Amino acid sequence: MVANAPLPDAAPTNWVDRFAPSALRPWLKLGRFDRPTGIWLLMLPGWQGVALACAMLGKWPDLGLLFKIFLGAALMRGAGCAYNDIVDRDIDAKVARTAGRPLPSGQISVRQAWGFLIASAWWPLES
Repeated sequence: MVANAPLPDAAPTNWVDRFAPSALRPWLKLGRFDRPTGIWLLMLPGWQGVALACAMLGKWPDLGLLFKIFLGAALMRGAGCAYNDIVDRDIDAKVARTAGRPLPSGQISVRQAWGFLIASAWWPLES
């Protein structure tokens, strides 16, 4: 598979393939930022909890807190996807649908993927 080519299981019009600089694409694909569903699944319950708590107090939700929940959801989802790719790299290389992912295709090394995972998991904990 050609480096930076759209992955077969991602929408061909995703923002990563259309707008992201080519040097960042493997990293964004490692964290599955070209597929936002996982981020939504982590973020929406957090936002709902904030909205319900604020409604009980008769206040509007704090936009800074909502942004932190969004950022934490995106980064933790990215860390989880990176871990999945590290663990499944040998299998992913043999499956047509996943062979173009950054690890099995050689765009990112296992060491770099561990760095991405640690940075993605550490940053939300620091906030």
